[in-house]
Amino acid sequence: MILSSPAMLNGITVHPDCRHFRGDVPCRPNKEHGYQCAGCPVYSPVTSRILLIKLGAIGDVIRTTPLLRRLRQEHPGCAITWLTLTPAILPQGEIEEVLKFDFASVLQLQGREFDVVINLDKEKEACALLNSIRANQKFGYALRSSDGVPWPVNELANHKYLTGVFDQLSLENQKPYVQEIFELCGFDFRGEEYVFDTHQDKGYDWSQLPTGRPRIGLNTGCGDRWTTRLWSDEKWTELIGKLQSAGYAPVLLGGEAEDARNRALHAATGAAYLGTFPLPQFINLMHQLDGIVTQVTMAMHISIALQKPTILMNNIFNPHEFDLYGRGQIVQPDRQCVCFYRGSCKLGTSCMEDLPAEKVFEAVRASVTV
Repeated sequence: MILSSPAMLNGITVHPDCRHFRGDVPCRPNKEHGYQCAGCPVYSPVTSRILLIKLGAIGDVIRTTPLLRRLRQEHPGCAITWLTLTPAILPQGEIEEVLKFDFASVLQLQGREFDVVINLDKEKEACALLNSIRANQKFGYALRSSDGVPWPVNELANHKYLTGVFDQLSLENQKPYVQEIFELCGFDFRGEEYVFDTHQDKGYDWSQLPTGRPRIGLNTGCGDRWTTRLWSDEKWTELIGKLQSAGYAPVLLGGEAEDARNRALHAATGAAYLGTFPLPQFINLMHQLDGIVTQVTMAMHISIALQKPTILMNNIFNPHEFDLYGRGQIVQPDRQCVCFYRGSCKLGTSCMEDLPAEKVFEAVRASVTV
């Protein structure tokens, strides 16, 4: 455990171990109340310091946040630093220090010492950083100096490492991602929920949303990496009709890449479409909905984080990877997918065309009642 005693500078007591203390500028209690370290009524000593390295992608950063709950439980009084490529997606008030992965952040982290460092990324730069940071305990992946290959830092990381480098083992895996990263850190997974900001305090105006009926978000895109996940406009149109007939209010969701498609679906069906939004506003829009239909995308991770019933349309990924926390269902095509983690279909026509709209509709009905 890293502890630092109070220091005396020119006869003045200084508590560098306090979670409020900055060292470069006055802390907030000093600025707002005039408190100094000697006799400070809000002095809060940090008992341990933890560094979590999870750079990207955004969805994987979101689904790593359950670790925060367990780390707080196992290390009372800890201060957590999170290094990532996407700081804005993290709940700022729940983490003592959120750093963007850049040269300045790496430089200062290498000059510090931590009780625990966890690296969940196999990118070589993340692994090399784990090697170079001083810590009492290290978990996850390091970089082998002999050949520059990412490698488990201890046996706890073996399972997650192997499922990431051999498709056969990934297909056989029956552990959800969150359980895997908990075990990588030496924890048993107890159903800890995500830690996430709904941005409900931002005052967004959603008066254009339908009222009086359950709102079902339809996230119509899937990104441009694995386009074998896409569902056709005809399927979305059919699903929208079934939802409307059953008393649901479909709300089309997506980003710039889905804007043209969503405008066309809105024109054809009358399903609500409010446009595209910055990420915090998009998250808050999803927070207004009663259920979400989506492929494996960022929106899926946001939906789970918001504790929404999630109807997940999956084909190319191992369904055991996703934990919906008992809310919603995973629906898959009637034809077995043979394109595991592939961006193009080996058979020429994506099996997503063999996922009936009726099957998705029934999953909505089972998960969100009218």
